[in-house]
Amino acid sequence: MLDEAVKIEISSGAGGEPERRVRDRGATERAILAAAKCLLAEEGFQNFGINAVARRAGCDKQLIYRYYGGLDGLVEAIGADLGTWVKDRIPEDTGGMFLLTYGDLMERLSVLLLDALRNDPLMRRILAWEISENTEQVRRLSEARSKALALWLERMRGSLTPPKGVDATAVNAVVIAAIQHLVLAAASGGQCAGLSLKTSKDWEKAAMALKRIVRGVYG
Repeated sequence: MLDEAVKIEISSGAGGEPERRVRDRGATERAILAAAKCLLAEEGFQNFGINAVARRAGCDKQLIYRYYGGLDGLVEAIGADLGTWVKDRIPEDTGGMFLLTYGDLMERLSVLLLDALRNDPLMRRILAWEISENTEQVRRLSEARSKALALWLERMRGSLTPPKGVDATAVNAVVIAAIQHLVLAAASGGQCAGLSLKTSKDWEKAAMALKRIVRGVYG
């Protein structure tokens, strides 16, 4: 539900000062976006609509049209928000780890991406949709996520280059695909190919295996 400041924005004829109306609009937009993301994560596109989002946000549906232009605009906003997700969940700060080689970079990315996807229901939904649904809405969210991840890698790599003779694009695609599948398999059945993925120790094993694979290729 929206907080008291947001309710002022929603109520008709609230004659507050201009500065307050602007502030309330921002809070309302954030509440609508948060509600839309929660709804998508929990129920998917099947039950994703203006009325459902408005109910979840606790606001009049006309505000969604006013601020986002409708459902398509709201999906665009969620896609744009995925760029922030990459920055928040996969920080560019190395946390004291020196990235001396391309292998250092990919090892760090692999572990951070694994942890980030494990803890984000909406991103897991998007991953599942990518391989099961071919709709315009899914494509937009998928492209936004992929673009944000590619930009992160480009910024972080700087002058680091993979070893000669290694097709980094192909290798990285396989590593990322493995990470995504581990996360989806854990969410649906708690294991993958005989590897239990239920406890923190289980995930430590998975992370260690990823590191060894990356190091085996990149050194």
